[in-house]
Amino acid sequence: MLKRTIGVIFTHADSDFARPRRSGKFVTLRSTVSSAFTGCGALHFGSAAVGWMSFATTARRLRLVMPGGSMRCANFRPGSALVSNSAIDAWPLSFAAFLAVAGMSGATSAYAADANIRSDNNGSVASPADKVKTDAPVDPDSLRIKGLNIGLPGFKDTIDPDVGGARSELAKAGIGYIGMSLNNFYENTLPHAFAPTHAQQLYNGQNFTASSQNFMFITYDLSRFGIQDGQIVVAAGDSQYTWNGGGPSRFGLTMATYYQTFLDRTFELKLGYVHNGWEFAGTNVGGSLASSVFGPAGSIIYQGGINNANVPTPGVIFKYNIDDHFYDKVTAQRSVSPDGQVAEVNANPAAVDWTVPNAGVLYLNEFGYKRDAAPNVAQMWVRAGAAYNTSNYNNKEFPGTRTEGNSFYYLLADRQLWQSVPVKGSAGRGVYAGFSVMYAPPELNTISQYYEARLYGKGLFNSRPDDLISLVLTDTVFSNYSVYQALLKNQLAHTDSKAITVSYNAHLAPGIYGSVGLSYIDHPTSVTYTTQTGSALNALAALNIFW
Repeated sequence: MLKRTIGVIFTHADSDFARPRRSGKFVTLRSTVSSAFTGCGALHFGSAAVGWMSFATTARRLRLVMPGGSMRCANFRPGSALVSNSAIDAWPLSFAAFLAVAGMSGATSAYAADANIRSDNNGSVASPADKVKTDAPVDPDSLRIKGLNIGLPGFKDTIDPDVGGARSELAKAGIGYIGMSLNNFYENTLPHAFAPTHAQQLYNGQNFTASSQNFMFITYDLSRFGIQDGQIVVAAGDSQYTWNGGGPSRFGLTMATYYQTFLDRTFELKLGYVHNGWEFAGTNVGGSLASSVFGPAGSIIYQGGINNANVPTPGVIFKYNIDDHFYDKVTAQRSVSPDGQVAEVNANPAAVDWTVPNAGVLYLNEFGYKRDAAPNVAQMWVRAGAAYNTSNYNNKEFPGTRTEGNSFYYLLADRQLWQSVPVKGSAGRGVYAGFSVMYAPPELNTISQYYEARLYGKGLFNSRPDDLISLVLTDTVFSNYSVYQALLKNQLAHTDSKAITVSYNAHLAPGIYGSVGLSYIDHPTSVTYTTQTGSALNALAALNIFW
């Protein structure tokens, strides 16, 4: 494994393998690296080791051996030795440390073949400071949050596209922003559903239930300093719920991340206080935050500890773009409290603490295939993930005890079945179908299985090219141990909850989306119920505003 760290500086690197996906061009790296790993260790992307890095403190050359070629670095000058703490044997943590070193120490790549980067007579790339331009026009859309797997509106689709030219002026300075207000409403229309107080409420809509999540994201472009696709994002938010079981009300940090890419975007790195709910699985119907009428489905990943905008936690994300379609994406993040998001917020309301009671580290690996829609080419996205969480979870089989080591698994797929307008810019319009399958061990999780089938259409009407209509069927299966323990207490219990939901999302104006829906739920409560519970017929509405 990794033995120690040293301070090194290398001024020039020559490559003997072509740039990924750009044949005939070669990589030129220039960097000032404050630390690097010695010894020899496998570079892991997900669960596969794809290359080896080795170098010594006295050598003048560095060699990175990868499939299809190798990189050799000349003028490699060792600096003073700085011995680190004891070696870390667990590969995810050592890999995360490696990424942090490579990303945050200023290691960047540039391409001498690109005309806009000047080289001197010795082949050295021009200083990053030479690339900073504050007077040239900058497309504000180039400053959108990078690395997400969920669609966010561009600046033209906001309520303030560029009022007074303010957004354009900020873009010249490398600053971008997007704000959003996501508002959801639920109410059971059946007469028996009413609960006397919200404290006695058992499910969304039993009483009128509302939620409002308001976030402001600020981005800063680092590519102007020579960091490939470099970006810093800082965000804060406020979330309010009329029913505590629907989510924790809080104000605080939402995101604080550093992002960059390597080797012509073959590798992507993000680290900081991350929001993996927008990075993995892709549970929003249609893949867009704006068009969601009832939020992301599949709570198995959230009870498994994945973080989100309400409860961001420290973590690192690394993505390996194998080619234009296949990818492998991994994360190591501090788990959300195993007792749920409400417990997380109670222990860490501002979301800045590095740890909370019983929370460990969540490791997640997602492998996927993603193809964007193009004329006569159907959109397709298949992704599968496996996660392991070192947190101490309440044991459902042996109540009153905790067990370390939880896990969850998922498989989701979406495919475009028909293109209504097979032309460039509109190929995404049409009919789609998809499914989700998720599993978590029943001894540690209240929800053990989740199944979803969905059929949806994007822009089916020429007069409404941005609207989305959907039909979603779900089955949520509860832990057999939780059901058994409820029956032992002479409570009424059910093994699952089935639902069917229809919704329509309309793009009302730039930056404004409105949705309505109807959801029938058989057994709307979790595990236990009463003779008065019955079923639910929830009227759904949403109003999402972006600026």
